[in-house]
Amino acid sequence: MIKLLLSILILFTVSGCSKEIKVKDMKEIENQSFNKIWSEVSSNPLSKLPQNSVSFSKLSSSKGNLILHDAQRTLISHKDILEPFDKLAHPNGVCFKGLWSINENNIYSGYFQKGSQALIIARASTALSDTTSDNKRAFGFAGKLFASTNPNKINKENSANFFLIDDLGGTDASYYRDVALTNDPKVSFNFTVLKNMLYASKVAYTFGKVDKNSGIRQLYEISQLGEKNSKNIITPKWMKIEATKRKQNINAKDFRDELKITDDNKLLFNIYVANKIVNDKKNWQKIGVITLDTSVVSNSCDHRLHFHHPKWRDDLNYGD
Repeated sequence: MIKLLLSILILFTVSGCSKEIKVKDMKEIENQSFNKIWSEVSSNPLSKLPQNSVSFSKLSSSKGNLILHDAQRTLISHKDILEPFDKLAHPNGVCFKGLWSINENNIYSGYFQKGSQALIIARASTALSDTTSDNKRAFGFAGKLFASTNPNKINKENSANFFLIDDLGGTDASYYRDVALTNDPKVSFNFTVLKNMLYASKVAYTFGKVDKNSGIRQLYEISQLGEKNSKNIITPKWMKIEATKRKQNINAKDFRDELKITDDNKLLFNIYVANKIVNDKKNWQKIGVITLDTSVVSNSCDHRLHFHHPKWRDDLNYGD
């Protein structure tokens, strides 16, 4: 029951946009280039870090159940950029662009295959309102892969979206780069969770009405990307990323300052996947790396960039 209630914390883009969106508009492919989307994300950088907060009052209005509408939109809409909206679970973030690279043999398809390279737009965030190391923080990472390394190519496929988090209840980790983030996160129960239980319960209950198993986000959008034959699709059950070790910025209390990319450094995350449990442990295999070369904190990063949530499927081939 606790994991059901806390599953809200993995819903990075369930949001409080009150504008009505028609289903037919949600499903269409945008046919935009990577550069066009990134230019929207980075168009209004902020010099001062915003402190967006969650609010129970944002879940509904005189226009109706906003959270139900937004849960449906998140599962249906493949659009990468929306009209301004509020993110209800992870309101504060920093966005990146970079490259997804797979360099190890594995059994999986699509952009998990060895040799795959894809441009990526990502957003690192914390759940609820706390952003600094003097609070418990639940770190999140949402990624958006494009089936090309040409930033000016018009996309003919929807981007492949994935969602990772370290702990649904938050941890005392001083740095974002100290934790592993996965699509099936662990759960810690603490005072921060308790005081936000009403809020979490409302959103978790609503999302549970439109999808199931919301505590884990499946990875089939990546294993399908670029594949023409659906019979060839093999998807890992689990994925995690871990930052490569480098000198930490010990003065960065806010995770967005910690992850800020300057001209002389890049941010690297190793990619691991697994499909079974052996001796009570997932059989993690390191298969590649995410290299992020540019970061931005902006209004569009927090209020316009949209990540589609893949709806739960029972028919996936995990190759196990």
